[in-house]
Amino acid sequence: MQNAIDLYHSVVIEIATPYFIGTGFYLRDSGIIVTNEHIVRDNREVVINGEHFPKQLAKVLFIDERHDLAFVAAPAVDAPSIKLGVDSPVRQGDPVVAVGHPFGFKYSASQGIVSNTRHEIEQILYIQHDAALNPGNSGGPLINEKGEVVGVNTFKVKDGNSIGISLPVQHLAEALTEFQKGNGQLGVRCHSCSNGVFKSNIEGQYCPHCGAKLSLPDGVEEFEPMGVAATLEEMIEQAGHQAPLSRSGPNCWTITQGSAKINIHYHEGNGIITGDAYLCSLPKANIKPLYEFLLRQNYTLEGLALSIKDQAIILSLIIHDRYLNVETGLKMFQNLFDQADHYDNVLVEEYGAVWRTE
Repeated sequence: MQNAIDLYHSVVIEIATPYFIGTGFYLRDSGIIVTNEHIVRDNREVVINGEHFPKQLAKVLFIDERHDLAFVAAPAVDAPSIKLGVDSPVRQGDPVVAVGHPFGFKYSASQGIVSNTRHEIEQILYIQHDAALNPGNSGGPLINEKGEVVGVNTFKVKDGNSIGISLPVQHLAEALTEFQKGNGQLGVRCHSCSNGVFKSNIEGQYCPHCGAKLSLPDGVEEFEPMGVAATLEEMIEQAGHQAPLSRSGPNCWTITQGSAKINIHYHEGNGIITGDAYLCSLPKANIKPLYEFLLRQNYTLEGLALSIKDQAIILSLIIHDRYLNVETGLKMFQNLFDQADHYDNVLVEEYGAVWRTE
């Protein structure tokens, strides 16, 4: 099982939109990334990031709303091929592993046991198990002892004591068959008759087979930020970063400046905007000089603060939305970006701090 977990490290991918964060996995033989439809919903493009995939925008190619599946375009990369366990029936008591990026964190794998192979929801039979699923795990693979994909993680039952629900891989195989009929065209699997419908055969907004109303992936309105989010994205652009590529969930953006990574959050409920740059980690020894340095810097820093959370050293900025405009915000955030890139080098090179690993 450990070999399988290591294998999937190379093919599991973070997916982010202005609305959701989730997980996908790369099918080399098909040249696509599989994820949940609800993760990519209302987006023509999503942000992908993985071991073999530098952070980039990728087009949504195909959606299957009924089975909560979506396929995203993937560049051809030298990543391992993984096998779909279509011929490996899942049984009660089987050990399984759910792989993904919970809460947007990096790769994780959690083991569990299948408790039910026929958990019915809206006339679809799902796999029920107790492998831990959290927000961000959605769209990731559920794998068996042989390292085969036996399901696509869909959701966790609320207040269900770690009850996870995964779509059986047979439905993914069927969706792939329908997608391949379009020869690379943008498409949708009809929620009524289950046929693949593509640019070349859709009749206006209707399925040519049954007449159900459908929308292709490029039929959705492109995301346009509003209010404070729009101000923040204009500020990010003027600071020399791509706002669409920086989006990492609702009112969240991630910026890389040199060797520093900065997370920006807008907390709409209280109007607070935070910028947190995770610089590096505390060393195991000789920590006192580093603490003294942080305290001295906090005495002289204007508008920024250095702090420690667990082992991480963080440089932070806090603004209230009533005081935010592009001109003032740009100066404050540009200062955060520049100082973050400066301080992580100083802390590592002069005080023995440790570079953070993703």
